[in-house]
Amino acid sequence: MLKISYCRISFIKFEKKLFMSDLSQAMWSSQMNNNPDAVVLDVRTAEEISEGIIPSAIHNDIYRGQDFIDDLEALDKEKHYYVYCRSGARSSQACAIMKQLGFVNVFNLLGGFLDWQGDTTFLN
Repeated sequence: MLKISYCRISFIKFEKKLFMSDLSQAMWSSQMNNNPDAVVLDVRTAEEISEGIIPSAIHNDIYRGQDFIDDLEALDKEKHYYVYCRSGARSSQACAIMKQLGFVNVFNLLGGFLDWQGDTTFLN
């Protein structure tokens, strides 16, 4: 199941539509596992990641505000980012922010970590 959504960003005398893909777990996992440029990004809080994370995920809490954005800016914008949170809402927001910052390929996990049936691990 592939759902394409968009947000509209308005600037002074400039308007741009930004596209983002919401993917089912099966599509998200398949694309992520078959893409050498895949980066998994967990945007949950530190408390939430204590419940486990998807292996190889980079943690960047969306609630950190400008620090969240600064950490995003340090990433390679050409890679493919597979983003998740607890339920899929914050990761959808994170994907929209990433598109505004110039990231080309961002994919939101529908249902988030709550619905995740794949492997998990814990941070040390």
